[in-house]
Amino acid sequence: MSEEYRSRVYTDRPDYADLDAPEKFQAILGIIMTHLREHPKAICSYSGGADSDIMIDLIETARKIAPSLPPVKYVFFNTGLEMKATKDHVKATAERYGVEIEEVRPKVGIVQAVREHGIPFVSKIMSAGLEGWQKKGIPLSIADEYALAEDKMAKRRELGERFPKCEAIINFLCCCNSAGEPRPNIQLVINSSKYMRDFIGEYPPDFQISAKCCDYCKKQVAHGIQKNYEMIITGERRDEGGMRSVPRKDNTALCFTEMGSRQYRFRPLYYVTDRDKAWYKERFDIRYSDAYEVYGLTRTGCCGCPISYKAVYDLELIRPYEPNVVKAAWNIFGKSYEYRKKYNDYKSARMEEEIKRKTIMDGQMELSEFIEC
Repeated sequence: MSEEYRSRVYTDRPDYADLDAPEKFQAILGIIMTHLREHPKAICSYSGGADSDIMIDLIETARKIAPSLPPVKYVFFNTGLEMKATKDHVKATAERYGVEIEEVRPKVGIVQAVREHGIPFVSKIMSAGLEGWQKKGIPLSIADEYALAEDKMAKRRELGERFPKCEAIINFLCCCNSAGEPRPNIQLVINSSKYMRDFIGEYPPDFQISAKCCDYCKKQVAHGIQKNYEMIITGERRDEGGMRSVPRKDNTALCFTEMGSRQYRFRPLYYVTDRDKAWYKERFDIRYSDAYEVYGLTRTGCCGCPISYKAVYDLELIRPYEPNVVKAAWNIFGKSYEYRKKYNDYKSARMEEEIKRKTIMDGQMELSEFIEC
């Protein structure tokens, strides 16, 4: 029996990752103190979300325990589509800890970014893959060519020659790597979302897909400010899933690493679980923003971002309190919401068909065995 594959997120996890909440957070406090002493010029992205609330409390608790620690620069990146609940909470948090949280806005807003580049759909990875597919015009049929080829490596080379400078898109559509080896179960391929290739073949999108709004409204703005700091602190956690749960080129354990820019990236909450977070909130009386405590959201961010599978549901929770921001989200992302519903319906129908087909086949096999007996 082959051993179960486990990524470096598990094999390189630090010892404290498996401690119970009280001991785990004590270890994290010590780690924060160590890194702030060694890298005093630090900047921290504060989003106004639940993870950010835990993170800022830990950082400021560490500074209270060790008053000689340097202050941390806090920044809130306002994408232009933020709930009033979030903006109010950012101000309240700054007052609570006696710190400044600078609000920074992008040069290119969400409306302009979406208009020029496209609307996110399903995930950042899916959006990037479909954006490339739309722009390059590569036929979906190359996936069938690859699947039917006996020599998949040779077919992959031939596809690369036929469609030059399209390596990532070919791999995305064919669910393989650049060497031609099948990779059907990784996040970087189209069928990481079940039946997606069949769906877009039968129902091609009538709008441009792209996740570049995140690049323009968050990443580029953040990079511009963070470049002047030695250490960049973010609240990413493995339990959030997606790309935050897999190893990256710039690190191993995903907690602290030196980047190519000679800066350091620090994720103090990376191995904090949902259960740990709930314990900390109750133990230290952390109050999240009204988006959580009143509206009932479980996550916040760019309001209505279509990458969230709960986007439409969450907008209905927000509507009684902030109808204008809900209206804005539908105006910006509406086509993606509708297309995702169509995809979800398609996927459900396909899955039901498969279950019925399997039931019939299993029944036929049982009948055949009965007749033979």
